[in-house]
Amino acid sequence: MTGREWLVGTCGFQKSRRRHFASLDAVEVQQTFYDPPPLETLRRWASEAPEGFVFTVKAWMLITHGYNKMLWRRLKRSLPYPPEAFEPFSLREPVQWALDATLEAARALGARAIVFQTPASFRATEANAARIVEFFRAAGIEGFELYWEPRGDWWDEENRELLESTVSDAGLLLAGDPLRGRVPPRRQGVLYARLHGLGGRGEVNYKYKYTDDDLERLRVIVSEWPRAYIMFNNVYAFEDAVRFRHMLKGKDASKRSG
Repeated sequence: MTGREWLVGTCGFQKSRRRHFASLDAVEVQQTFYDPPPLETLRRWASEAPEGFVFTVKAWMLITHGYNKMLWRRLKRSLPYPPEAFEPFSLREPVQWALDATLEAARALGARAIVFQTPASFRATEANAARIVEFFRAAGIEGFELYWEPRGDWWDEENRELLESTVSDAGLLLAGDPLRGRVPPRRQGVLYARLHGLGGRGEVNYKYKYTDDDLERLRVIVSEWPRAYIMFNNVYAFEDAVRFRHMLKGKDASKRSG
């Protein structure tokens, strides 16, 4: 494992923060997607984490999804702009305000990376590719690894060239579910795996519990990368992440002391 960094964690805290900190390497904070918590709360979480524990954050949905009635039910605050003002990756003030809030949250946590996840409705088109490139070039974000996880047809073979050129031109890194065949180009140098379960009718099956064979297949994929974030995003995320960390790093490294 010399020269390698493989971080196993979950998308969100499924158990107490103490258990996550004791048993895993990282967490992708999900509250920042729905409505970023107060900065003092995030700073407290960072202070509770042991040395070496890594935070990443999921960017606020106001940046990536536009108005979505179902998702917006999770908002706890009143917004200073009308819902229709939030268009995905807009350069207008409302979305820039949401980006600033995401960056503030990431800094408060001392996060290493920010994940921008787009819905299947954000289709693989030249126009949407241009929006992303223009947005991130204008943003000039420094101090974080920036990952994009597209859902939908971006991963189709006929769109793969557009996907990879968009990522490159925007200065992003690509995230995806490698057990569903969504693996970034090797030249990226780092794998950000978001594991949403297998089977089911759509792109996610959150109720899925990974088998030992699944995790062995994942281990083989991860072993080919010098750096990897392995983030489980299913109902059994904590248990599956602990099992996989045990498999990947060995029994003696499966838990932290304390």
